[in-house]
Amino acid sequence: MEYSIDWGNEVWASLKWLAIAFAISAAAILVIGYLLVRFSRWGRPLWRVIGGFFTGRETRVAAWGLAVVLTLLALLGVRVTVLFSYFSNDLFTSLQTAGEGLAAGGPQGAEMLEVGEQAFWHSMAVFGILATIHVVRTMIEIYVGAAFEIRLRYWLTEGATADWMAGRAFYRNRFVDLSAGLLRRRRFGRGKSDPHRKSVDIHPGVDNPDQRIEADITTVVSSGSSLFWGGGGSSTNGVLPACASIVSFAIVLWDLSGPLTVFGVEIPRMMMWLVLVYVLIASVVAFAIGRPLIRLNFWRERLTANFRYALVRVRDGAENVAFYSGERVEHNNLMTRFRAVVNNFWQIIYVQLAFVGWNFSITQLSVVFPYLVQAPRFFDGQIKLGDVSQTSSAFAEMHDALSFFRNAYDDFTVLRASIIRLDGLADADSRSREMPEVMTVDRERAVALSDIDVKTPSGDDLISALNLSLAPGAALVVKGRSGSGKTTLLRGLAGLWPFIDGEFARPPGEHTLFLSQMPYIPLGDLRTAVAYPALPDDVGDEAIKAALEKVFLPHLVGRLHDEEDWVKVLSPGEQQRVAFARILLTRPQAVFMDEATSAVDEGLEFSLYSLIRTELPETILVSVSHRSTTDQHHTDLLELTGGGGWTLESLTGGPSLDKQS
Repeated sequence: MEYSIDWGNEVWASLKWLAIAFAISAAAILVIGYLLVRFSRWGRPLWRVIGGFFTGRETRVAAWGLAVVLTLLALLGVRVTVLFSYFSNDLFTSLQTAGEGLAAGGPQGAEMLEVGEQAFWHSMAVFGILATIHVVRTMIEIYVGAAFEIRLRYWLTEGATADWMAGRAFYRNRFVDLSAGLLRRRRFGRGKSDPHRKSVDIHPGVDNPDQRIEADITTVVSSGSSLFWGGGGSSTNGVLPACASIVSFAIVLWDLSGPLTVFGVEIPRMMMWLVLVYVLIASVVAFAIGRPLIRLNFWRERLTANFRYALVRVRDGAENVAFYSGERVEHNNLMTRFRAVVNNFWQIIYVQLAFVGWNFSITQLSVVFPYLVQAPRFFDGQIKLGDVSQTSSAFAEMHDALSFFRNAYDDFTVLRASIIRLDGLADADSRSREMPEVMTVDRERAVALSDIDVKTPSGDDLISALNLSLAPGAALVVKGRSGSGKTTLLRGLAGLWPFIDGEFARPPGEHTLFLSQMPYIPLGDLRTAVAYPALPDDVGDEAIKAALEKVFLPHLVGRLHDEEDWVKVLSPGEQQRVAFARILLTRPQAVFMDEATSAVDEGLEFSLYSLIRTELPETILVSVSHRSTTDQHHTDLLELTGGGGWTLESLTGGPSLDKQS
């Protein structure tokens, strides 16, 4: 019996095929990738998000190395699948030969039976070799794919979090307006801004950065890798293997295809043209049906993240909600958000019903086509049963490969939505750092404000041309009616408020400390909470214990290594005393406090301020306060009168602060 291919020479033939396929694939990937990055709405944001992984000095060798290995493994998977189709041909042909021998009988029939039987066991041996290669290749592919995904995910997460933190973007990007459209953005802090800008139908805003950094990065890495290289042993569930399968099985199908007469016209190689036309029509219709999924999947991520955030808000504010008996309002708020999630879900379901229904119907109809076309040739004796079997498998593989883009369209829409959200976060971070910020100058043991202007986002004046200077030991209290800009002034000096202009001179780095009204309490043990923003090992347990004693928290001294959600354990007054302990531990040259004693009684307030003035007599103190009892701890008063106006007066009966001109 004549085998469908020369199995004895197949090792070298496959190695040659693999080398040629890799060279063609590599060239095609580079050329097509370049064109997509330059001209497509898919490629540009994707490259801005992950491009640095392939170009960065620390990651490019591993990135390209793993990509090359995955490409070779994907192509090898395609080649093995092609060889399986030839195995199938030989297997069924051997069975046909053996069957014909049994039917013929006699010496000739016995010879045919023996030939068929030998060919059958030869096919089984070939199958064993191919199956072993296939299993080993798949296991290696899983391992290398996991290594690639872990490296890329780590790089993306590190870059995204660093970019989110840089320049206080995690706070300042709330002022960024992305409603004008999705910008052509730069990747996470690793390139220059792209001047090109093009509006699209999705405007992401800067919602839920936590989900963008965690869930969307996971989607981009896992879905992106599987959509490009495939996986799980299939030769058609990725862009690269699908394209390689189209070419490979087109050759097989071309050799097996015969002419077919349609309405009196003979069409050569009919099987080839049939699968191409069939899949082309099916794909065009599928893309038209599935296009709304891009927008719907984007909003699914946003709406579910908003609902999850609302749940976290209730959990974090459980005590306040319980005090107010606000369960009915909170439940109504949660269900309003959840109803939006459900409405979006049903919109996706309606589109997916049409999309999946169309794809499923097309796939089912394609099963019988190769048999309908090849059956007349088989009955006429032009081809053997093995040819029919290989035609069926080749047609199915080529149909699946051509249909990959249609069947995976839903996955592509999810991937694109995640790319948009990550690109949107990177752009918001970048633009937040480009917003105005007070000019900061380092100056040892001194604070000076020169021509400070503070405005509202709408451009109304809060403070105009504020000039003053503070020497070591000076203490300034800032007062004014609600909305006059007291807290906003501190935010602007800290670099948080972008609607500010002027020059701010202060002690450098950690020598200047800003305290909010309710201090931030990080996760971890009590040592970490008290020492923040320093590391607990930098200050030492004994210093932390002494500071807690001095701020009247002796009951916490024995709990330094307890890990609790301390923001829930400590009362607001205790949290504010922790903030004063931080002042004692870091010993800054200048401290800016915003209503730092609002949660303690006046007696404790007196003791805390007296402690700071005694322990750190040279520290410059600036306090925002509404209490008159804080005046006795300060030397001067800055009164904000609204509309940009302000007055400065001494509280000690002596000359006022130096008002810089």
